[in-house]
Amino acid sequence: MPEVPVWVGALAPSLFVLAALLGFLQPGKRPATAGLIAGLGALSIAPAILAGVALAQSGPTTLALASGFSLRFDLVSVTLLILIAAVGAIVLRFSRTYLDGTERQGAFLGWMSLTLAAVISLVTAGNLVQLAIAWIATSLFLHQLLLFFSERAGAQRAAQKKFVVARIGDAALLGAAWLLHTAYQTTDIATILDAARAGNAPAPALWATGLIALAAVFKSAQFPTHGWLTEVMEAPTPVSAMLHAGLINAGGFLLIRFADVLLLSPPTLAVLVFIGGFTALFGGLVMLSQPAVKTSLAWSTVAQMGFMIFQCGLALFPLALLHIVAHSLYKAHAFLSSGTAVEQVAAIRRPGPVATPGWGAVVRAFVMALAIYAAMSIGYSAIFGADAKSPQALALGAILVLGVAYLFAQGFADTAPKALTAITAGYAAAATIAYFALQAGAQALYAGVLPAAPAPGPLEWALLALAIVSFGLVAIAQATFPNWAYHPAAAGLRVHLANGLYVNALTDRWLGLWSKPRRA
Repeated sequence: MPEVPVWVGALAPSLFVLAALLGFLQPGKRPATAGLIAGLGALSIAPAILAGVALAQSGPTTLALASGFSLRFDLVSVTLLILIAAVGAIVLRFSRTYLDGTERQGAFLGWMSLTLAAVISLVTAGNLVQLAIAWIATSLFLHQLLLFFSERAGAQRAAQKKFVVARIGDAALLGAAWLLHTAYQTTDIATILDAARAGNAPAPALWATGLIALAAVFKSAQFPTHGWLTEVMEAPTPVSAMLHAGLINAGGFLLIRFADVLLLSPPTLAVLVFIGGFTALFGGLVMLSQPAVKTSLAWSTVAQMGFMIFQCGLALFPLALLHIVAHSLYKAHAFLSSGTAVEQVAAIRRPGPVATPGWGAVVRAFVMALAIYAAMSIGYSAIFGADAKSPQALALGAILVLGVAYLFAQGFADTAPKALTAITAGYAAAATIAYFALQAGAQALYAGVLPAAPAPGPLEWALLALAIVSFGLVAIAQATFPNWAYHPAAAGLRVHLANGLYVNALTDRWLGLWSKPRRA
């Protein structure tokens, strides 16, 4: 195969910029360039894949551009480049049909294309200045999309809340970039990562880890800054799909990109474990009480982003990157198909679980799920060695198995068909095998690019134990949901959960949004 030039990867964002220009040239209804815009989005997948080919041929490369800017092509950036190009092409194609005949359709496609170009520029940034510019640009362009229906009071409120949260995150990232430059006397990201990997840990770099974590928390809607993400449903569905499948992952990408720097500060990682774990549990519980499809999906994203931050806190960066890819593909499909969800539910003659498990069935299911996981862990260690899996990875696997055990519990219900018991047991075994296989694949693929998890200390062991117990209790609550959700004693709890424990109301009051008159 002839050698592919590295610069070909720069064509992907350029195509989205060209698509944006076409949209802004005809900002009105049914622009003649709508088909060409969607075609440029699809065409962007080709240079993204070619960038991967160039990476395979030449290895990680930083491509110098004019004015001191550069592009970084490694497995992290190329993986996300292909993901963003693919999801962006699908969303643009969907937007062309979804908004057909809508006022300012061309402007919408333009802002959507420009946002995608900014996201690609973010993941391929080779220096701190370019990273900060792309980080801020993604938020500003998204703001235009959130206000596409600017006459709606809900859209105004959500966009303003997002604007405030984003500016705090921007300030944190700018501060972290300045500290990293002070610590290592360079803005080149590859040089900074190499120095951190060698153990060079100046004091400004340690302070920078806290600001990097803060920027990621605000960008990825972690508790208590999550409110805006659950209120942006006034924007068109393609915006929700792009936001939940792409932009919301920027916080996780930031942590993964600076993984070597974060390892210099175990306390920062511990804070990420606590914040991410709590957000995952909180979002998962609130999601159960949401009646609307898109709102439930939004709370699901809050929980998933919390779990991704939790993985980064455990220093399982390859798995966090795998989580980003899987969640993006799932959530893009979920939002783009959300319009048919009501019809699908209405077509089901008997909604809800096939069988309602009692407490005994739940206990048997969880014991069986953990036994399957333990057997798989022993087999994995026997094949690949006792040190093949870190304690953090083992704990994460146990949490994942507990998370799917509530489905397993239906097979142990007294009224469940016998075939269901075998099917759910098979699901549990398949989920466990899939976890081990994906984890092994991710660690092998990103070895040398992302650091391995260090040996846990006393604090890390305590956090692992707390996480397993906490996620286990929430999994049991999910498994027994039909038994307690409609009990009179739980009625108040369901109301509080449905309102997100009123964190949003407190945030609105703090911002002063509650006192502003709403437009009809």
